Amino acid sequence: MDAPWLIVLAGPPGVGKSAIAQALADRRGSVWLRVDTIEAALLKAGIPRSFETGLAAYVVARDLAEQRLRSRGEVVIDAVNGVEPARQMWRDLARDGLARLAFVEVRCPDPEEHRRRVESRSPPTPPLPAPTWEEVLRCEYFPWAEPTISVDGRDDPTENAERIAKALR
Repeated sequence: MDAPWLIVLAGPPGVGKSAIAQALADRRGSVWLRVDTIEAALLKAGIPRSFETGLAAYVVARDLAEQRLRSRGEVVIDAVNGVEPARQMWRDLARDGLARLAFVEVRCPDPEEHRRRVESRSPPTPPLPAPTWEEVLRCEYFPWAEPTISVDGRDDPTENAERIAKALR
C-alpha cells in the first residue's frame, strides 16, 4: 500500500488557502490542520501572542500530522509556509516513506483583489487578529526551489480541490 499523502498548502495570508484546504480535505476524507486555528487556541489558553506562539502552532500541526500519517491517514496542512525552515519541517516529516509529499502554492495574482480580500475579512480565528494589508506585504514569503502544484485562489475552492486531486493521481 502506498504511503498517505501529506498535502501542504502555502501562500501569503488572504489568497484563499483555507477555503481550498477545507474543500480538499472534505473531498478526500483527509484531516485538515490549520496552523492559525492552533495558534488561536494557544491565545485562548492565555499565552501571549509572540513569535513563539506562531512557531508552537507549526510544531503542534507537525506532531498531529505525524500521528495521523502513522495511522495511514492523509493530512492537509494549511499555513503560510513562506520560509525554508517551515517547508523543511514538512519534508522531514515525509521522509523515509512516512508520507508522499505535495506542496500546493496558492496565489492571488491580482494585487487589488488580494488586498480587497485581506481588508474585507473579519478575523477568521479569534482571538488571532486578521493581518492588515501592510502586514501581508511584509510577510516573509520566498520563492520555491522545487516544483509545486500552483492554483489561483480566485478560482472556486471546489474546482481548485479537483485540480489538486488530479495532480496527485
